[in-house]
Amino acid sequence: MSTKKTPTNIHPSLMEGQGVVPTLVILLLSLFAFTAKAADYNIVNYGAVNDTTKLSTSAVQKAIDACSAAGGGRVVVPTGNYKIGTIILKSNVHMHLEQGATLYGSTDLKDYLPMKTDYVSLRTQTETIQLIFADKATNVVIDGFGTIDGRGRSFKKLSWNDEGITRPHLLRFIQSSDITLRDITLKNSGCWMQHYLACDRVKIDGIKVFNRNNYNNDALDLDGCHEVVVSNMLADSDDDAITLKSTSPRLCENIRIANCVVSSHCNAIKLGTETNGGFRNINISGIVVKPSYDQKEKFFGQWIGSSAISLEIVDGGVLENVNVSDITIEGTESPIFVRLGNRARGYKEGVPVTKVGKINGIHLSNIQIRNAGSMGCSITGIPGHEVENVWLDNITIHHKGGVTAADMAKINESIKDEKEKEYPESTMWGNLPAKGFFVRHARNIKFNNIEVITEQPDVREVIVIRE
Repeated sequence: MSTKKTPTNIHPSLMEGQGVVPTLVILLLSLFAFTAKAADYNIVNYGAVNDTTKLSTSAVQKAIDACSAAGGGRVVVPTGNYKIGTIILKSNVHMHLEQGATLYGSTDLKDYLPMKTDYVSLRTQTETIQLIFADKATNVVIDGFGTIDGRGRSFKKLSWNDEGITRPHLLRFIQSSDITLRDITLKNSGCWMQHYLACDRVKIDGIKVFNRNNYNNDALDLDGCHEVVVSNMLADSDDDAITLKSTSPRLCENIRIANCVVSSHCNAIKLGTETNGGFRNINISGIVVKPSYDQKEKFFGQWIGSSAISLEIVDGGVLENVNVSDITIEGTESPIFVRLGNRARGYKEGVPVTKVGKINGIHLSNIQIRNAGSMGCSITGIPGHEVENVWLDNITIHHKGGVTAADMAKINESIKDEKEKEYPESTMWGNLPAKGFFVRHARNIKFNNIEVITEQPDVREVIVIRE
């Protein structure tokens, strides 16, 4: 008679029936899954060279293509300096730039590929050029503590609307989803730094943006995007900094932006100007707006910035359920600008804008403004079309003041022009009739705890409301 022994290190409860083998297999598979990771594709192994006199575009693209074909992984840019023209990112590619790695954009337009998309908007009517491009990609990451430098000063402005035509964007995603940018530094684009058009589920965290070397140097443009989180961004731009647009009927909606420090000669936080679809469910908080450290040159705007917060609808769209809070502002000529106009620019030829848009539902709270210009802030619609339901709470404005009784006649004459179809700009009327808020063609505008302090005596009322 034999005795059945329990194998060492296996609990007797696992010995029933076929229990031992499956359990061991599960343990081994779990261990393998824990330790396995997607492959790395080092661009040097595909021919990239640490030499900015030589072009590494083909090598970087080969690494991206190999990574994508294998189902995904990391394309690694090791420490060094590499020159590229247009590269095309693909699904499931994680581009990682090591500390000390820099991708430099070529300064020769011949190295940029004209890219076209089937998505129709004001920004995709023609082929455009960019350093890094993706269309209909999903699950893409760009991260690391390296730098992408577009060397945008090399591309001269040749016509009014030449951005993306003869001056390349640095980064452009179209109709893409599950996009992550993390920790990377982006510098010196030929025009807009990063344009996300009709994208879903975008996460931007901890990036640094420096864009002060050409015209149209925005820091961030979210255009008709859904489900976006932007946090911990440091941005210094000549043109608009945090910018939401709607260059097609697709709204920007469900967007959270928090804990950023930004500088701009134009508008630090801007919803507009392109507003065919509009903006819904936007939450922005914890932003510091300050002048740039570099004040040696200016392409657009004002030295201390045009506005800190601009909320605009001028192309038939809607703006609703927008919350902007806990904002600390230094400078800007006219810090807060809410504008419903009727520029009525269509998103494509043959599709006119036949209605005036709507602004309904804005909360602005806990805003501290210092060293502003004397212009004042404004909330304005146009005759027959009112801005509705705006709540302003706990706002302090310190500005230089100095408006005298003799100035008022000129100010009142200036604002007689409604400027219904003009480009919306916070400085469009110059000094306003109020040293705090000038309100016209608006309904249900509520003010609570608003304080305005001026360095020089100023005869204007804090709030002026006109029909």
